[in-house]
Amino acid sequence: MNSAPTTRLFVALWPDPAVRHALRERRDAWDWPRGASPVHPDKLHVTLHFLGGVPTERVPDLRRGLAVPFSPFELTFGPPKLWHNGIAVLEPASEPPELLDLHAHLSAALVALGLQPEARKYRPHVTFARRANGAVVPPEAEPLVWKIDGYALVESKPGNGGGYTVLETYS
Repeated sequence: MNSAPTTRLFVALWPDPAVRHALRERRDAWDWPRGASPVHPDKLHVTLHFLGGVPTERVPDLRRGLAVPFSPFELTFGPPKLWHNGIAVLEPASEPPELLDLHAHLSAALVALGLQPEARKYRPHVTFARRANGAVVPPEAEPLVWKIDGYALVESKPGNGGGYTVLETYS
């Protein structure tokens, strides 16, 4: 029995080249243990909603349906952290109301599109590495300020060689 093709999707804050460069420098300041899996610079982002595998035929509807009210804002990141599960991250120092509004508007859009947003509490962050238990967290640097002027619908290609493709940008 053949199942319909799916496309693995997420909605994210997608950095411009200057912010991506700054994120890469922050990632590279860590001392990674053997076996750690640092995230490739082209994949650094802040996830707003993970959608997972969605029927490919629905992608055009999603591209249209995820256009929600948006107000530009600044996201200021605090010191790097190593979460208990071995995930190295950079979290915002605070969560601006505009970020929380965007997340809520996207949640409502997903429900309207017949999709279920994740139930767990939203915890914005940039993932720097996985399997990083034992990593040496770098000293705190100057705060990184990211001016957010939009968000993106992104496809995640499967497999080790898979990358991310921005399907739609919104501002």
